[in-house]
Amino acid sequence: MLKLDDRDLKILAILQKEGRISKAALAERVNLTPAPCWERLQRLEKAGVITGYRAEVALNKLAPHIMVFMAAELEGHRAENFQLFERAVRDIDEIMGCWAVGGGFDYILQIVARDIDTYQRLVDHLLEAHLGLVRYFTYIVTKPVKRPGALPLDMLLSEPE
Repeated sequence: MLKLDDRDLKILAILQKEGRISKAALAERVNLTPAPCWERLQRLEKAGVITGYRAEVALNKLAPHIMVFMAAELEGHRAENFQLFERAVRDIDEIMGCWAVGGGFDYILQIVARDIDTYQRLVDHLLEAHLGLVRYFTYIVTKPVKRPGALPLDMLLSEPE
């Protein structure tokens, strides 16, 4: 685990909310000159703590769509069953996220499709691809309540009381 100080945490907190902030403005906000701030930023990137910079896109302003969460259960539970399924879903652009979970299902998938028919064709493809998908449950998002935001770094990295 990489040891982070308060300035590193502040850099990460700012970048999570303002990914397009200039390096000079970032340095000023964390009370550093630009060169040391840039060195810290590069260290965090090289260590894999910062994995990328992205834009949040308001898809509802661009095209009709549906968002679906799918709970998926595989028939087999050997390592090769999971590997086959995971390789396949990585290559499908409509699958925005996929998490292996414990409990009643094996995976939770976040899917964006043009409409229900397009989503069902995707499911049919998954079933016909012989990936071991034996059961799935579809949950259609009716409205976003809270979107993924900044990670609670202070809480996660502080010592338990």
